[in-house]
Amino acid sequence: MRLLAIDTALEACSCAILDTGRREPLMALRSEEMSRGHAEVLLPLVAEMMKESNIVFSSLDRVAVTTGPGSFTGLRVGIAAARGIGLSAEKPVVGLSTLAALAAPHIAEDDSLPVVVAIDARHSHVYLQVYGPGGRTLISPRIAPLQEAIAAAQAAPARIVGSAAQAVADGCSETPILVDARRFADIVWVARLGAAANEGAAAKPLYLRAPDAQPQTASQLPRR
Repeated sequence: MRLLAIDTALEACSCAILDTGRREPLMALRSEEMSRGHAEVLLPLVAEMMKESNIVFSSLDRVAVTTGPGSFTGLRVGIAAARGIGLSAEKPVVGLSTLAALAAPHIAEDDSLPVVVAIDARHSHVYLQVYGPGGRTLISPRIAPLQEAIAAAQAAPARIVGSAAQAVADGCSETPILVDARRFADIVWVARLGAAANEGAAAKPLYLRAPDAQPQTASQLPRR
């Protein structure tokens, strides 16, 4: 399977082309750290990769994209680009969460130990998911107080990953097995998960909370 993977949900603009039928599956990769400006950077990066790989969009089998949680603007940029490419190339688009992408390398390394994924959601909250033995979900994706993530990390010897990993570890009475405070997923793992995903995995935003910016209603003039 040959696929294009896109991730703009967190603090990077990343894309990769993976071909699982090759001895060396990774054909091309681009990743630039950034907290904003994904819209201006993403499509030029994709174009560079396609040229480097000497392939056209119609030769892809699918497009994979992270759907959040993360930046409201960033994840919409990635999903819109993935849907546009999929529509024009007539290829399926699959979505996967940033939480799963962050956990994946640790589960692959050792699936006998829990993985607590905690992404900073500000205001002493995190986007949280907890995986148990075999990669089984113990706590489903949710926005939760930091203390809930700390309690989850202390329930059993755990590995903590995500931009809030250090904050969670600092609240634990026992030292975690591993603290991986990376602020965005490895795009290679996004691509691997995308290749393994069910084709019905919807590429729609996983927000988990309402946006901070809300329409102003108090000062609205009455309609005539």
